[in-house]
Amino acid sequence: MNIHEYQAKALFAQYGVPVPPGAPAKSAAEFSAALASLPEGPVMVKSQIHAGGRGKGTFTDGFKGGVKFCKTKAEAEDLAGKMLGNTLVTVQTGPAGRKVQTIYFTAASDIKKEYYLAILLDRATSCPVIVASTEGGVEIEKVAHETPEKITKVFVDPAYGLADFQVREVIFALGFTGAEAKNAAKLLKALYTCFWETDAAMVEVNPLITTPTGEVLALDAKVSFDDNALYRHPEIVALRDLNEEDPKEIEASKYELAYIALDGNIACLVNGAGLAMSTMDIIKHYGGNPANFLDVGGGASKEKVVAAFKIILGDANVQGIFVNIFGGIMDCNVIAEGIVEAVKEVGLKLPLVVRLEGNNVAKGKETLANSGLALVSGDTMADAAQKIVKLVA
Repeated sequence: MNIHEYQAKALFAQYGVPVPPGAPAKSAAEFSAALASLPEGPVMVKSQIHAGGRGKGTFTDGFKGGVKFCKTKAEAEDLAGKMLGNTLVTVQTGPAGRKVQTIYFTAASDIKKEYYLAILLDRATSCPVIVASTEGGVEIEKVAHETPEKITKVFVDPAYGLADFQVREVIFALGFTGAEAKNAAKLLKALYTCFWETDAAMVEVNPLITTPTGEVLALDAKVSFDDNALYRHPEIVALRDLNEEDPKEIEASKYELAYIALDGNIACLVNGAGLAMSTMDIIKHYGGNPANFLDVGGGASKEKVVAAFKIILGDANVQGIFVNIFGGIMDCNVIAEGIVEAVKEVGLKLPLVVRLEGNNVAKGKETLANSGLALVSGDTMADAAQKIVKLVA
């Protein structure tokens, strides 16, 4: 789960991570009060969407830049009016863009130098890893590709936690000295506590800055959380912005379906994440384009299968459906019954190819064969993939 920058900074502040003063506004009527809460001086106006590249983005009406520097509060209020309710297109949103429904006003900071700092889970070591660089304010992927020697990684033992010597290692790598070093050390410790206690998947500060007076501030904030741990954090679930999520993915979450919308035209309904990935790969291999990742899980019920079909058909780009089931824990006949019920309920008119294998597969195939539905059976995964690609061509 992702949250907005203004929410992430509020969370940072709770844990003692220094951030510039800021205030959000969700309507033009809130602009004046939000700006009045800030100290006098220049103001940054930031569009709040769940996507990066906002500063270089373009609104659909031609207005450029979702992040603006303003010398006065009056100028900030004027620019905020041009952003709010407008659709911002960035490198991460795709051509459709995202509608800006919140503006974040923050006091502009006097920047001495910019850095990059993030904490995330390294799956290879099963440890949190601190990623830091002196090259802040730019995409870390670009730094990793062009100057990897400028990136420092420090792995933290989750059983022990962040040790002082590791804090010193990061501070030394970034070149901090004197008051800046002390302030940066406090920030890093607070940021790690935030990461650990909120079950975050990632906390990222880009840029982390120093000021001429020796302050070290999180000028930007990006935080994402482990969905599997959200049951422990109702206060974080309350920060979820459904306007930033695909309605189909929201509906899928109600049925505990793992669903991610893609831009193809062949919908996939599969049990198991690994098989779902393989299914998308084999569709691509035979010249097709998957419309989604959809894992119904190892023990899906008929109700889940019906819900999955309805979600799939909510995508106007879908021109065919590939059901690929391997019954280990799953009973193939349960899936077959779900398919029959779903197709009859929604009145499916699109090509449907089904490949069943595994537990109780004979009964499952019998159920499909006796259903009277206009579906195509695949003997193998490759056979089924080829058939659905041909049917939607």
